[in-house]
Amino acid sequence: MRLLDGKTALITGAARGIGRAIALKFAQEGANIAFTDLVIDENGQNTEKEIAALGVKVKSYVSNAANFEDTAKVVAEIHKDFGSIDILVNNAGITRDGLMMRMSEQQWDMVINVNLKSAFNFIHACTPVMMRQKSGSIINMSSVVGVSGNAGQCNYSASKAGMIGLAKSIAKELGSRGVRANAIAPGFIITEMTGQLTDEVKAEWAKSIPLRRGGTPEDVANVATFLASDLSSYVTGQVVHCCGGMNM
Repeated sequence: MRLLDGKTALITGAARGIGRAIALKFAQEGANIAFTDLVIDENGQNTEKEIAALGVKVKSYVSNAANFEDTAKVVAEIHKDFGSIDILVNNAGITRDGLMMRMSEQQWDMVINVNLKSAFNFIHACTPVMMRQKSGSIINMSSVVGVSGNAGQCNYSASKAGMIGLAKSIAKELGSRGVRANAIAPGFIITEMTGQLTDEVKAEWAKSIPLRRGGTPEDVANVATFLASDLSSYVTGQVVHCCGGMNM
């Protein structure tokens, strides 16, 4: 029996990158997949086809995760289409880097809204479903910079620190109802965004990592699978670092 057989997973921002890797891994473990993105473009369509080829139910949804009303509507639609929501992965996120003294209000608001408010929106909409089921696993995608901070990323770091506080608070609120909430703090993960860095920059970064390499989206997906499954049935309110030892 696969780890997630019979479960429905809702993953935000899953058309590409880490979200896509999580969706594919969950599907390989038997979960039905509902995923959202601001635009379902060719990447999203291809992701949907790849998941469908694994023999599970899958459907993509266009959703502005930062919009409260839009999120409530899409979660209601997903619940109607799938019948349950057992796993929620709050993965939607953006960066708008810059030093604090040069950062605009718009740069701050965009990152906080997409990265943090979106998680509130989806948890708020999914909580009634999970409470009725008396079960559920909520996974917030944080970052090592949400723990340690990072110059030039005060907005991103603040949003990711907020994801940790949110997960811990929800774990305390909903634990008695059988709902768990945890956060994952990835380190230097090789994605489209980091792939734009030069080989020299990536090599220098790797020197600061005990395992001497960047992580892959699949590395993060493996951690998410553990937290989504019954293997972690007694794990809640925790932050799991997936960073090769970069942040100890």
